[in-house]
Amino acid sequence: MGIKQLLFPESARSLPGKRYISLALRGLHLVGVAGTAGLFLYNLPVEQWKLYGVLALVTGTLMMVMEIWGDGVWLFQLRGQAVLLKLVLLAVALIWPSTAVHNFVAIILLSAFFSHAPGRIRYYSIWHGQVVKALRTADGRIRDSGQL
Repeated sequence: MGIKQLLFPESARSLPGKRYISLALRGLHLVGVAGTAGLFLYNLPVEQWKLYGVLALVTGTLMMVMEIWGDGVWLFQLRGQAVLLKLVLLAVALIWPSTAVHNFVAIILLSAFFSHAPGRIRYYSIWHGQVVKALRTADGRIRDSGQL
């Protein structure tokens, strides 16, 4: 199986209980992000926020893997692009601590926006110039399910 087939299967893969797994992961992710505020906002010692940071990274990674495994179209949608941008902001904050507070706030604001934005924004692909819900058609064209 090639990378294209792995990322963009003929039909989207389903994961039994995905909604409940996602809800649990999101809740734990929020706990982790809240705990890492100690680093970014208050410069607390590592031992006071490290477990929260690990929780945020592990749950965030699992949520990304679930989305990409289901259908790699997530990588092209603004919701996926926003997550990748948040990872860049996180890396910059860790490399240049002087940016930490601003980047942490930007990450929170991006999260809030894309969590509650309408589908026409979350599912928009800057690569395709339109809302894209799936990349599969028999003739290889982009298919938009119309779900906004």
